[in-house]
Amino acid sequence: MLEEINTTNAPGAVGPLSQAIKVGNLLYVSGQLPIDPATGEFNSEDAIAQADQCLKNLVAIAAAAGTTLANTVKTTVLLTDLGQFAEINKVYAGFFAKPYPARACYEVKALPKGAKVEIEAVIALG
Repeated sequence: MLEEINTTNAPGAVGPLSQAIKVGNLLYVSGQLPIDPATGEFNSEDAIAQADQCLKNLVAIAAAAGTTLANTVKTTVLLTDLGQFAEINKVYAGFFAKPYPARACYEVKALPKGAKVEIEAVIALG
């Protein structure tokens, strides 16, 4: 059975999608843009600050589902400039500890709303 997870502590979905879907013991979190839920706007034009906001949004959605980023199984990071990977990786490392989640990272031509970073996750529950 699919259960939609929604919280006002993270930005609402941009389009016909859910913030996250809980199925079995896994939480599938949609790609998070660097939108500050308090303002509905990007937190910054800087990619490093954007990555931080994306991860904060993941934290809020995980909490709404009763879990934490410590239980993250896999992430996917989308960047419009892979040249900023090292700096973004430093921010990313501040949100995770060993064992680190599996991860894929891709450079893409563009992201929704002109974002420079988007991060999605699969997180274990319980």
